[in-house]
Amino acid sequence: MTDSSPASFVHLKTHSAYSLSEGALKIKQLGKLAMQQAMPAVAITDTGNLFGALEFAEAMAGFGIQPIIGCTLLVDAEDGPEGPAHTKNALDLSRLALLAKDEAGYRNLLKLSSRAYLDAPETELPHVTLSLIERHSDGLICLSGGPGGVINKPLVENRRPVANVRADRLKRMFGDRVYVELQRHGMEEERVAEPGLLDLAYALELPLVATNEPYFAEADDFAAHDALICIAEGEVVANENRRQLTPEHCFKSQSAMVTLFADLPEAIQNTVEIARRCSWYPHSIDPILPKFTSGDDVRDEAEELRVQSRAGLADRLDALGLAHGYSRKDYEERLEYELGVITGMDFPGYFLIVADFIKWAKAQGIPVGPGRGSGAGSVVAWALTITDLDPLRFNLVFERFLNPERVSMPDFDIDFCQDRRDEVIAYVQKKYGEGQVAQIITFGKLQARAVCRDVGRVLQMPYGQVDRLCKLIPNNPANPVTLQQAIDVEPRLQEERQQDETTATMLEIALKLEGLYRHASTHAAGVVIGDRPLEELVPLYRDPRSPMPVTQFNMKLVEKAGLVKFDFLGLKTLTVLDKGLKLLAQRGVEVDFAVLPLDDTATYDMLKRAETVGVFQLESSGMRDLIRKAEPGNIEDIIALVALYRPGPMENIPKYVASKKGEEAPEFLHEKLTHVVEDTYGIIIYQEQVLQIAQVLAGYSLGEADLLRRAMGKKIQAEMDAQKARFVSGSVENGVEQAQAEQIFELVNKFAGYGFNKAHSAAYGVVAYQTAWLKANHPVEFLAASMSLDCGNTDKLLVVIDDDLPLPFHHLRHLGNHIDRLTEHVSRFG
Repeated sequence: MTDSSPASFVHLKTHSAYSLSEGALKIKQLGKLAMQQAMPAVAITDTGNLFGALEFAEAMAGFGIQPIIGCTLLVDAEDGPEGPAHTKNALDLSRLALLAKDEAGYRNLLKLSSRAYLDAPETELPHVTLSLIERHSDGLICLSGGPGGVINKPLVENRRPVANVRADRLKRMFGDRVYVELQRHGMEEERVAEPGLLDLAYALELPLVATNEPYFAEADDFAAHDALICIAEGEVVANENRRQLTPEHCFKSQSAMVTLFADLPEAIQNTVEIARRCSWYPHSIDPILPKFTSGDDVRDEAEELRVQSRAGLADRLDALGLAHGYSRKDYEERLEYELGVITGMDFPGYFLIVADFIKWAKAQGIPVGPGRGSGAGSVVAWALTITDLDPLRFNLVFERFLNPERVSMPDFDIDFCQDRRDEVIAYVQKKYGEGQVAQIITFGKLQARAVCRDVGRVLQMPYGQVDRLCKLIPNNPANPVTLQQAIDVEPRLQEERQQDETTATMLEIALKLEGLYRHASTHAAGVVIGDRPLEELVPLYRDPRSPMPVTQFNMKLVEKAGLVKFDFLGLKTLTVLDKGLKLLAQRGVEVDFAVLPLDDTATYDMLKRAETVGVFQLESSGMRDLIRKAEPGNIEDIIALVALYRPGPMENIPKYVASKKGEEAPEFLHEKLTHVVEDTYGIIIYQEQVLQIAQVLAGYSLGEADLLRRAMGKKIQAEMDAQKARFVSGSVENGVEQAQAEQIFELVNKFAGYGFNKAHSAAYGVVAYQTAWLKANHPVEFLAASMSLDCGNTDKLLVVIDDDLPLPFHHLRHLGNHIDRLTEHVSRFG
């Protein structure tokens, strides 16, 4: 905000959609409202949390608006001179709004919001004490809280002496940074409290500030917001004896607020003064890696990575030998190239940290997947045993994972046995400190069908009517349909809307509430590790269902706040494989999947019969149909099928199958590209093939080629034109005719839009093969392991049992007591 700003009023108490099931203002909507009202600044004060703080700061800055970061905290105000702390429920708590004046204030807000969740007993609402606020008051501006505030509340309860003591205490805590807050939404509590607030302010020489508390955009949105509160609190709209706000809790204009407080102009002017004082807001920062400690204080991380990687590669090659067509020198050169890139991008610590917890997991006998995502394309990762897939053997490209020409954090997604994944996270917590490790929050939204059901309930519409209407809304989790899209394409919804007033009201409210955040929970995989206590960088949250702290920022924002994300995924198939191998070991059959040959005849014979129920990635009816047609005969075929059976690539299935069977001749685009697409019969299936085509044909480096792939995915015309010119000119220099080069570019562009990551497909293809191998060669152990994980799912058990396994049920008896409840299921279904 500059001194020349014409603003007369600034909103200091807005509640975004991150005031869960209470606020109905989305972040971008707030920015647009502030622009429409010509407000140079706006504050966010969500109830009890900072979920949206960084997103809000970035969004407002993008609008050219000064963001002010605040929080409305629930406070136990009885821990001072007026009495002991004894919080029991929401009625015992007051409200206090705090705004970050500077960076110190923001850091204190992080601490206070974190402590509200982490320190409050699980049976109570997240809150803090005035004593804690006093210890972390630097850099904060205090607004007294409005209705339900620490001063308002005792005034309304006719406890004026308590209000005096609290007001005096706030003055001693904050000095000239405390303001007595006045609100005029037309509520009885506000009317009763205002005379006492004015008396206190004048008696203690405290400045006044006028605030409006917007929970929604316009007065017309009140009915929808009222329904939102009913949804959150299990109420119905018809019940008048419940919590309600007013139509005045909207984003009012400057002129409306000036008029409303015409008798107290200083209270309006002070909103602008406060906005001028709050000149700092959080920005995105680069991720800060925690320091990896190896136990060797002499070597730095780069040297430690080189030592471990070179030794690990030697062990791999000694144990497994060389891939066909590659020499030991090829592996060593690739390793040294990758080490140079990793060191140059300053990521040795990341690789060492991941390698450490994976090696620990394997040492404890915890099954770890062979790889997942583009990280499987790294020889360094393979040497460190982060992955178990030879990148040269499968022709995987390192630049798809880490590109020196596009600096971004590496991101290993790691699959662990679902039963023991938490042990690995606990190890990381112990190694780096409990205060420096947390899981990541995620937010559930009100989706089209769900919001219609909720609104129908609070309007007390007949269940049958609501159910019938909701079933007219397409339910496709992979590609969710919005309510407006459903209405646009479904004539019956349009007809009901026109003919039935209640239905029209339900849809109107649902359209306004759709997409709002309903609840917070913990992300299934994401974990962050910090180089310092996390609450110095992000606010923390306590999910009752999680034993460890959770960040208040979501997956994207934790990285912008300086934290490094690691994905710990639980994969059921790894548990099945582990149980199966343990059962085999009890019969004296030792199997090591790390050296398992990938050419087992029995496995491919079973696959060609499409007997793949229970086989990872290959058991759906559609995939089984594809397997029957394609008849996979080697691991490359499995990898291709895993990549093909997805939206987009599916359109290439007929051509792939026909070419594989010799019914059609493969088309290789150009003779220079034959080796690139030979395994996939001329069809571009993988993103890595796009990179290699650009490299071979047009002289791109693999790093440049990855930028081309990304540009093709984004479809930005100016960028595409530049890339096309670069591709064509490079191809012409390599002896390709210009017209043919242009044609190849367009074909590559078409495929690149939905090409699949081969590194991921290869890693999951190997797991699919391992599962199929166990089923084909040891069906008893496979069945027992699968059944042990689905004991409570009779539908799943029936599917497994009906899969024409090549064994009679009486063969199961030799397993004895290896599987809990197995006898029960055998007798039940035998």
